[in-house]
Amino acid sequence: MGEFIYGSRNGIHIFDLTQTVPMLDQALQVVRDTAAKGGRILFVGTKRQAAGPVAQAAEQCAQYYMNHRWLGGTLTNWKTVSQSIQRLNKIDETLGGGAEGLTKKERLHMERDQTKLQASLGGIREMGGVPDLLFVIDVKKETLAIAEANKLGIPVVAVVDSNCPPDGIDYIIPGNDDASRAISLYTDLVARAALDGMTEQMGAAGIDIGAMEEALVEDAVADAATE
Repeated sequence: MGEFIYGSRNGIHIFDLTQTVPMLDQALQVVRDTAAKGGRILFVGTKRQAAGPVAQAAEQCAQYYMNHRWLGGTLTNWKTVSQSIQRLNKIDETLGGGAEGLTKKERLHMERDQTKLQASLGGIREMGGVPDLLFVIDVKKETLAIAEANKLGIPVVAVVDSNCPPDGIDYIIPGNDDASRAISLYTDLVARAALDGMTEQMGAAGIDIGAMEEALVEDAVADAATE
């Protein structure tokens, strides 16, 4: 990442903003374009400080995420992952129905499986197929996810810190991938870009977004009145 570093101060690398700002804009445009075409975006950030912001941002823009642990074959062996998602759905259905006929031991075992599967697959259970774009926090930690995306030709947008190799990243965002504030900033920007793209898609489809927002507000007011 040396070419993107302006200098250092007290042992801390400083990125060259004249390069990073245009690269950030380019990456956000790719996110916007993908969402505008109805594409699926997968947010990936499994380290502790990224887990919360990644999930929150993905949910904010109705996209998908993996923030617990990357399961090998998530992209390259989607068929097997789909079977695990179906198993999670079946467990939810069984437990949601009261789990009649199950012993206490069987129910406990099922609840443990549910917790484990939800942590691993909860963010992609509605994805329905491999994503059209990956957004990654910390390319060093998520090497497996990036390798799978590269193998399938799925473009990768990633925040790449000064101590990380940019190999395999299609759209580099030079930046800090450790500080919680920086991670929250990048995830929020990507979520907003995705929302912009989705709004563009709805507009192209002739959907009156203003009318839809008004209807949602009216529904919320009506629900509050009945409560």
